[in-house]
Amino acid sequence: MAVANSLTANKKPQFQAVIKSDLYQKNIISTLGDATKAKGFTASVISAVGTNPALSECTPATIISAALLGESLELSPSPQLGHYYMVPYADGKTGAKNAQFQMGYKGYIQLAIRSGQYKHINVVAIKQGELIKFNPLTEEIEVNLIEDELVREKTPTIGYYAMFELVNGFRKAIYWSKSKMEAHALRYSKGYAAKKGYTFWEKDFDGMAYKTMLRQLISKWGIMSIKMQTAMINDMTTISEDGKPTYVDSSDIDETAKVITVEPVEVKEVPKVEKEPIKEPETEEEPLSFEDAFFADSGL
Repeated sequence: MAVANSLTANKKPQFQAVIKSDLYQKNIISTLGDATKAKGFTASVISAVGTNPALSECTPATIISAALLGESLELSPSPQLGHYYMVPYADGKTGAKNAQFQMGYKGYIQLAIRSGQYKHINVVAIKQGELIKFNPLTEEIEVNLIEDELVREKTPTIGYYAMFELVNGFRKAIYWSKSKMEAHALRYSKGYAAKKGYTFWEKDFDGMAYKTMLRQLISKWGIMSIKMQTAMINDMTTISEDGKPTYVDSSDIDETAKVITVEPVEVKEVPKVEKEPIKEPETEEEPLSFEDAFFADSGL
């Protein structure tokens, strides 16, 4: 009996009890701006955690912080829409299991459109036999696209093209070969380089390639709204209770992790997410750009 009582005492409190505690409810209500919305949000997160054994083992604070961040960006967590995901992962350094916030490429497109600054924005895979030429100086591309969608879908991809045009007329386009994208993935994702079989790069290479192209394009030449900046800063991170993101290498993602679905709720106010101070490089090497620093830290 004593052993049983000891095991019960040492058992972690269930997520439902944690998220319903006064501390977390106060934070949720403050973020969503309404007690009724907070109640619905709480119920949806509890439901999602209850159907995902891997997520239920994660630190509650990281689950709630990731969910609140998604709501603050007014993006849907539905995997079918692909705006953003909450993915359980095991921290190889501490042994803790946390929920990681991951943006999808469709989420970046949504944020760009909603800013009202983009007249056109697109990202597409270029198939074998379609590319005639791409001029990196003028950024003009000449292609002969395969008209039959079924045939095109089965044709091997040789590269990726992304472009945008702002409402003020400014236009930018980039093209990456498949080999360049492959090298990028191998360089920044230890999990993909090790071919562990469960990274997003292995499960959906095109989706990750689209996301990479949009990040490269928008972060360097696009107009970035506050929400866009927040999304880029917090992408591929776990978020602490004080709002600070910690980048995670994709090799740490739990093999049994499943994407969770939380019903979206309307957010009255967008919480301010403070950026961490940028540390000056300790050596005399040329500082990394914002985009290169992201990839180096996150393993994307």
